[in-house]
Amino acid sequence: MNSEYDVAGKTAVVTGAASGIGLGIARALARAGMSLVMADVEPAALDGAVDQLRSDGYRAVGVLTDVSDRLQVEALAEAALAEFGAVHVVANNAGVGASGPVEDMSIEEWKWIIDVNLWGVIHGVRTFLPILKRQDEGHITATSSVAGLAGGPMLGAYHTAKHGVVGLMDSVRAELALLGSPVKASVLCPGPVATNVVRSERNRPDDVDRHLVGEPEKRFWSRLTSTLAAGMAPEAVGELVADAVRLERFWILTEPEQHISSVEQRLAEIKADHLERG
Repeated sequence: MNSEYDVAGKTAVVTGAASGIGLGIARALARAGMSLVMADVEPAALDGAVDQLRSDGYRAVGVLTDVSDRLQVEALAEAALAEFGAVHVVANNAGVGASGPVEDMSIEEWKWIIDVNLWGVIHGVRTFLPILKRQDEGHITATSSVAGLAGGPMLGAYHTAKHGVVGLMDSVRAELALLGSPVKASVLCPGPVATNVVRSERNRPDDVDRHLVGEPEKRFWSRLTSTLAAGMAPEAVGELVADAVRLERFWILTEPEQHISSVEQRLAEIKADHLERG
């Protein structure tokens, strides 16, 4: 049976915290009694989110952070320690979404998506995990996606990054166990959630040009937008993350039966290709 981790009175750092899943995680951890360091790349949205939590009576500060920049993530850690003296829970959540056929997306687009979605988590792990290990306490999470468990069209760069997040956090879990560390790790693999990820273009760097978008991609993005709009509320996802931290669970799935079915389908394909042909 898993033990329980009491987070009341402790400090959490959440990236991508100004909206969507990040804000949902921040709210859930605040309700659990944690002080918050909220990081985001959008200054106005971040200020608004911090003000909302403070008006609800929670302790929160905001730190403008581009997680693709290692030095900014290190500055985030320094700010958290300066403000609260310790960090106990870290939710590496910031991410962006963009579509396009694998061969059509520019190298700059590939780099943007992987820099934020994968390197952002790498920077977070390399920066915060040593802090948690030194204090012999804590929990580190990262947001992947159901796209980190299975493939699909028009999101090749996104799938690549999210698969990387799953692999990274599984390695973190294994290394912590090998050391006998009390620090725990989790990976969040959400399905459709009603967030602004389909509006990630608002944060596209000026030097990252958009590839020419064809009709199949437009139809795909329209369907994806509708699917996400009808998805789970970010606040509900936040509660799943808070529960996983408390119960020290690794896998965080928003729709377990459907997600497990996707993994089983992949396993069946592997067996069909290599074990069932005689």
